[in-house]
Amino acid sequence: MSVFTCPIRIYWEDTDAGGIVYYANYFRFMERARTEWLRSLGLEQETLRSEHSIMFVVVSAAAEFHRPARYADVVQATCQVQKSTSASLTLQQDILRSGDAAMLVSGIVRVACLDATNLRPRTLPPWLSELLAVPTEDRPGGNR
Repeated sequence: MSVFTCPIRIYWEDTDAGGIVYYANYFRFMERARTEWLRSLGLEQETLRSEHSIMFVVVSAAAEFHRPARYADVVQATCQVQKSTSASLTLQQDILRSGDAAMLVSGIVRVACLDATNLRPRTLPPWLSELLAVPTEDRPGGNR
């Protein structure tokens, strides 16, 4: 699996009074990386919703904070599929400082695939699984 990387500059609005990134903002950076990862594959979330009735929603998110990012830093938010089930993806999402590649935050985010009409879980369509190059766990044929 390849790792998708999205550069993000830290602005004053991302920080607390001391110029250190407020912890919840790292989850915003991870969200940005997931959106840009989909875009890099030719997928827009609004198009998935309106044309395919597919939505991805976060069902769990965990992060370990190693070092702080500060105002004016440039960081790299990553996104990499770790595993999938028929209706969810587990993603490794890390935030690293550009330049020295210091690990700032390591995270695991699980997103569920929902039907946009009724907001119920739905199976990832085969074309989408192929495009996302997701390793499968509970489908016939096992991991690829």
